Amino acid sequence: MEQRIIYQNEEGGVSVIVPCDCGLTIEEIAAKDVPVGKPYAIVDVADIPTDRTFRNAWTADSSAIETDLPKAREISHEMRRAKRSEEFKPLDVDATIPDRAVDAEAQRVAVRAKYDTLQIDIDGAKDVGELLAAVVGMK
Repeated sequence: MEQRIIYQNEEGGVSVIVPCDCGLTIEEIAAKDVPVGKPYAIVDVADIPTDRTFRNAWTADSSAIETDLPKAREISHEMRRAKRSEEFKPLDVDATIPDRAVDAEAQRVAVRAKYDTLQIDIDGAKDVGELLAAVVGMK
């Protein structure tokens, strides 16, 4: 099937049901699998974003999936913080070793500057495309 069933789930995200060829119509599958009382939409596969970076920021309406930009920014900042921490780990150790401390601190300054610039790019993104462009190097 080239269609999917989408609905807003209880966790605030979007559930995507991929129907199987089981002899039921897509409407029958929706009636069976979508929680009672939940509005849903039947959409074409092409209407589902292929990039899942901001999946937890998706929202569903009666016909499409949209990405909530403020939620996507927060996901980007979480990614930025995790990557920065990863880069800091070896430098944090080196900073405690007297012979390496000065060089480690200089490297830490460079890491901070890199991620400060990334934070500015994330905050300034006007849409999801710009946000993806900002975080693509972090993946």
